[in-house]
Amino acid sequence: MKIFHKQVAVLSVVLFFISNALYAQQNVLPQQIDRWAIQQDGSIFWKIGDRLPHADHIEMSGQKVSIWVQYEVDSLRRLHLKRTVVFPTFRMKPNDTHASLMQVISDDELPKIFINGKPLKDDLINGHRIAGLQEQVTGIRQNGIMEIYSKIGNHGTISLKRSLFPSVDKAMAIEKLVFVNTGALPALISMDGQDREIRIDTSRSYQVPHSLILKTTGDGSHLVQPGDSLLFAVSYQAVPDRQSVMNAAVLPEENARKERIRQISQQLQLYTPDVTLNTAFAFAKIRAAESIFKTKGGLMHGPGGLSYYAAIWANDEAEYVNPFFAFLGDDLANRSAMNAYRMFAAYMNPEYKPIPSSIVAEGASFWNGAGDRGDQAMIAYGASRYALANGNIDSARVLWPLIEWCLEYSRRKLNAEGVVASQSDELEGRFPAGEANLSTSSLYYDALISASKLGELLGKPSKLTEGYFNQAKALRLSIDKYFAADVEGFDTYRYYKGNTILRSWICMPLTVGIDEHKEGTIKALFSPRLFTPDGLLTQAGDKTFWDRSTLYALRGILAAGETDAAMSYLQYYSRRRLLGEHVPYPVEAYPEGGQRHLSAESGLYCRVFTEGLFGMRPIGFDSFNCTPRMPKGWNEMALRNIHSFGNVFDLEISRLTDKKLLISVRKKGKVYEYRINEGATQLIKL
Repeated sequence: MKIFHKQVAVLSVVLFFISNALYAQQNVLPQQIDRWAIQQDGSIFWKIGDRLPHADHIEMSGQKVSIWVQYEVDSLRRLHLKRTVVFPTFRMKPNDTHASLMQVISDDELPKIFINGKPLKDDLINGHRIAGLQEQVTGIRQNGIMEIYSKIGNHGTISLKRSLFPSVDKAMAIEKLVFVNTGALPALISMDGQDREIRIDTSRSYQVPHSLILKTTGDGSHLVQPGDSLLFAVSYQAVPDRQSVMNAAVLPEENARKERIRQISQQLQLYTPDVTLNTAFAFAKIRAAESIFKTKGGLMHGPGGLSYYAAIWANDEAEYVNPFFAFLGDDLANRSAMNAYRMFAAYMNPEYKPIPSSIVAEGASFWNGAGDRGDQAMIAYGASRYALANGNIDSARVLWPLIEWCLEYSRRKLNAEGVVASQSDELEGRFPAGEANLSTSSLYYDALISASKLGELLGKPSKLTEGYFNQAKALRLSIDKYFAADVEGFDTYRYYKGNTILRSWICMPLTVGIDEHKEGTIKALFSPRLFTPDGLLTQAGDKTFWDRSTLYALRGILAAGETDAAMSYLQYYSRRRLLGEHVPYPVEAYPEGGQRHLSAESGLYCRVFTEGLFGMRPIGFDSFNCTPRMPKGWNEMALRNIHSFGNVFDLEISRLTDKKLLISVRKKGKVYEYRINEGATQLIKL
């Protein structure tokens, strides 16, 4: 299996460069062949065909556990699984960012299963190799629970459905196996019992002992009549001692997971004529909202990816996902957002030393290894947008001191040319960022705009709120003077002084309403120098891409009014991420991280729609500006069950004529309508 994964990795690199070369020559997106298909229940399903072998991975999270599943279907349709269970609240030494208890569990570590005396998989018994039954995978389904369907035996008279999922609130993941006798004769099916403990040496565990438990449910021999079924399960648990081991209540745990997915799915629903966009949005909500961990420091959203748990970042949480949570209406998500900002606020100080980039280890420690990345601008940007969109004045009052402190910190960092100095940016030195970068100043600009409105609502002195607005106007001029440049023949921005190579983050001004160079910037973003079939290159001429900059760019291009150009790629991108070779969520980066499904990127994907396509900009606790961008060929689109601005409402956009749109707001049985010119902005007051 390792050799196979290496072959796949090499092939992926080759295909990446070939597809990029073809795109650069033709300036068109390549044709996609879907591996997965959308089902009526909203899931996606891979019906196993002849495009084998194929391998992929997915992460699923609960409040106390994540399970990362690597799966491969080989050329003979045999299944190979590797499970990595992560327990964020069971800490290891040193108690740093990456100190979550983690264990890899392969197929050969699981209890043996026999059908009519024959092993399910090849086995070594008394020194003799016994051929296993021929299990062939027929399909895989994803929708918050991973389901794998197989047929067993030469005639396929036994079917097997595996389900893998995390517990919603326990330090436990479950692998459920349901066998169905589809033949005409009874079948004797048995599973060896297992109650295996892996005791972590106290020299490695932090403060208290840890044990990993693999425990079976339903083991033993059972005669299964034709048409009947049999349930086995294996639970993967972390416990401090043997007395804490749980007997997994498999069906209640599965139902709780399904209910959690249903809750997320019911909130903030996207309706467009494009079912792929609707489904990708629904999946992104799952990944963004499931990755919230209940720690001793409170609820903490974590990116995941086998590295980032029980910890928060100024970019991933404060800047990326928390402003989305203000629209979602999920209680856990909103509580985690407020807790994140409170944690950052604990590091405010009168000397205006920078707040750490990351608070780790359940809140017990911090990381600032990249120095000041512009983190204060990130926090002020996210917290001010969150406070407005959340629509709760009490929460806003709690957040205000943090916002005010971060703005003052950034003001003190203005250099002689009026832009914000920082030691690096969110890429933490992976690529050069100079002494002042475009991203940090853009975020600070947006934060000043939001804070000026938020301060008025909170009754802050007009000298302060007007000062923020005036600072934003001055900063906008400074951004243009300092960063605007001809870069590789495009009238756009240099990312830092001395930068002569196109960078993906030139999209940032577009996302905050700075549009002086939008035409040249959009041309640069869509040029073959940056634009590839897998997203924007971080730097022209390199091979590295991060989905976060691609998603920011799509949001910014939509906000700038280039709807059809953005939609063409958004549709392509969504189909690739949802139905292609690596599914079903936005990813972090390539080649770093192996395209992990870090959760905050899914929040950024959803914001392409809320802030880009629907053009929602918070300006009050009960009001927002709406600048909808209706794609050609569409006559209607809607966001329903929005939990924001202190209300629950639907936002519907309909095309009246080629140049007129109708905005309908539905709230508590009442409909409020606004007729606008296409491209215009409408104030919506709820």
